[in-house]
Amino acid sequence: QVQVVESGGGLVQPGGSLRLSCAASGSIFSIYAMYWYRQAPGKQRELVAGIRPGGSTNYADPVKGRFTISRDNAKDTVYLQMNSLKLEDTADYYCNVEVANRGLVYRYWGQGTQVTVSS
Repeated sequence: QVQVVESGGGLVQPGGSLRLSCAASGSIFSIYAMYWYRQAPGKQRELVAGIRPGGSTNYADPVKGRFTISRDNAKDTVYLQMNSLKLEDTADYYCNVEVANRGLVYRYWGQGTQVTVSS
């Protein structure tokens, strides 16, 4: 059993910053890629950023230059530093992790954390 728990969401004004955290725990042999997704009201869930075990990253175009994904492999934790937040960044943010266990790779979702950008 693997648990994925996000934290750090909240209400912030446009131009502000937030840092999201996501910790994985449980029956984990190793973690491969880690991702942040978001889902705004009435829209489909979309990929925001991803990071591989070696540290290579990718970002969705709308967040490039404003968001930074990082990870602490010792803590099985991934972070999302969000700067220069815009109204359109308002969404529920979800963490997704690739976990290797017993020779197979599984993907697990967290429960989400809400980010609201509003003046």
